[in-house]
Amino acid sequence: MDFAFDARTEELRKRLLAFMDEHVHPAEAVAEEQRAALDSPWRTPPVVEELKAAARERGLWNLFLPDSEHGAGLTNLQYAPLAEITGRSPQLAPTATNCAAPDTGNMEVLAQFGSPEQRERWLKPLLAGEIRSAFAMTEPEVASSDATNIETRIRREGDEYVVTGRKWYISGAMNPDCAVFIVMGKTDPDAEDVRRRQSMVLVPRDTPGVEIRRAMKVYGYEDHWHGGHAEVLFHDVRVPVSNLIGEEGGGFAIAQARLGPGRIHHCMRLIGMAERAIELMCRRAGSRVAFGRPLAEQGVVREWIADARVAVEQLRLLVLKTAWLMDTVGNRGAHTEIQAIKIAVPRTVVDILDRAVQLHGAGGVSQDFPLAELWASARTLRLADGPDEVHQRSLARRELKRFARP
Repeated sequence: MDFAFDARTEELRKRLLAFMDEHVHPAEAVAEEQRAALDSPWRTPPVVEELKAAARERGLWNLFLPDSEHGAGLTNLQYAPLAEITGRSPQLAPTATNCAAPDTGNMEVLAQFGSPEQRERWLKPLLAGEIRSAFAMTEPEVASSDATNIETRIRREGDEYVVTGRKWYISGAMNPDCAVFIVMGKTDPDAEDVRRRQSMVLVPRDTPGVEIRRAMKVYGYEDHWHGGHAEVLFHDVRVPVSNLIGEEGGGFAIAQARLGPGRIHHCMRLIGMAERAIELMCRRAGSRVAFGRPLAEQGVVREWIADARVAVEQLRLLVLKTAWLMDTVGNRGAHTEIQAIKIAVPRTVVDILDRAVQLHGAGGVSQDFPLAELWASARTLRLADGPDEVHQRSLARRELKRFARP
């Protein structure tokens, strides 16, 4: 078995690591200061635009898109180690390289299912990093982990669709640069096949009837870096029929196509977050003394660090296997592995971050280290893109089916 990265991946890794050391990590404190001085915490700090320009100059742009017409033309296996690197600074690096969710998933949807007009109006500026976008699916009144429960109504009236509903935790919607929503709702509530009841439409943010009601907090944090997680109301919002993505009744299938790559991208970045945590643990353990000995000489601390290293190596191999399968047999063929990483990676990384917080004591829960915010982000990913239990249910069903009696 050859575990080495190919030449292109290795070259991009070196370039991206240098970019992180020279530009991204030094910009973290600058971005915090700039954001605090802005008239709105949801605006993008100026240093982010500088990072984006620097990334483009270095060819570190749109790395996630396998379509060479729109992106870098990398496979999932090639992109995996690059996404891991950006995960070490999730507030800045994904945005700097135009590889941040939810824009990545929305770009993939438009590239795969959008009409030529939709791609020209929305995909083109998204690829250029000129605008941001949001994906409006989750609703407060229903268990949105089962997408067939979605109640937002998309009703056709002549040459228009009328969108009525309430969404929440709509990532990116608080950012003034968010120009468009992809909204999932029911076009045919009575369709016999429950998976053919939903559709997706493009709703420009400035359309009359779109109300950004409030920013939702995540474990007490307002996620300014990703444009917040908003509660959004759609009051009889009218858009042209041409804003339909794909076909009526195709929303569920599009959502599944969108979530597959999104899930593995999150897991790739989570490994980078874990690596950042291990680095911080080692530096802290070597610099602090408790009860007459450096923390690095305390047995329990060594166990935490050793266990974290073992866990990260296991997770990375599983993610790389999943990426390889997605490249070779497609997302459907990699279904089991996609679910496995979605269960294992966030859960394990949360545990690693928790130990890192513990090692840092009061500093671990403060704003002086990134650990508390990273923990909140990782813990949230045990819910985003489907909670653990949904993936466990589906994965167990597949395993049981293999051994069912004929």
